[in-house]
Amino acid sequence: MHFKRLIVAAVLLPVLYLYIMYLPQKYFFLLMAAVGLLALSEFYSMYTIEGFFKYACIIFGISVIGVSYAAGGYLLDGIVIAVMAIIVMRLLLRRDPVSALSDISLPIVGLLYIPVLLSFQIRIRNMGPEWIVFLYATVWASDSMAYYIGKGMGKRKLYREVSPNKTVAGAAGSLMGGAAGALFLKVLVVQQIHASTALAVGIILGSISIIGDLVESMFKRDAGVKDSGGIIPGHGGILDKIDGSLFAGPVLYWILIMMNKASDHL
Repeated sequence: MHFKRLIVAAVLLPVLYLYIMYLPQKYFFLLMAAVGLLALSEFYSMYTIEGFFKYACIIFGISVIGVSYAAGGYLLDGIVIAVMAIIVMRLLLRRDPVSALSDISLPIVGLLYIPVLLSFQIRIRNMGPEWIVFLYATVWASDSMAYYIGKGMGKRKLYREVSPNKTVAGAAGSLMGGAAGALFLKVLVVQQIHASTALAVGIILGSISIIGDLVESMFKRDAGVKDSGGIIPGHGGILDKIDGSLFAGPVLYWILIMMNKASDHL
């Protein structure tokens, strides 16, 4: 299983790097739309949301990513329209009002959790493709370091109720991996920032990726599943691979906004 993970990573990572760095923005939107579709489908399947309601909500989710790409200033409007549509669908498709709130809440949580958080990566890509590479490489370095240090040295559990395998040592490894990954990317693709800034951002993203991982573990444990899916051999589902970046993406976007504002005042 571990060897399969390495083979898949060795094939996919160079392809993704070239795709993100050298293709126009519209192709990144298509990638995010595909990732959002698959991840949202996995989330809804985990909670056994099926049929017309599931597919309609997935379309609303992809539409939110589309609004972020085509008219980012109207993202909030797109979210509001999607939420209103989900509520009205429940009203019209099922006359029995019993469990209406629970029927509505899961699709809306899925919408906010996946497409809305992914939409921030469209905004990051607008600032330069190198920042998307920075985001994912830093988060994946954080995850990898957390895995190896946690497996080799971890004894004290970090959050047993949500994720029994995660340890305090693994969490420390996540911070170290985030810092190391960010410094490495500073040399390769984002030379415009100082090493100290890259180090700080890497530590922040490493800590946020832990939260993103725990959030997905919380959902999977609640739904009673081990993996969100099995589309990637040896890695699980799409949601399993993007859980850390879902939370790290908005944080990196806000950091970049603050960095740009600070440079404007210099």
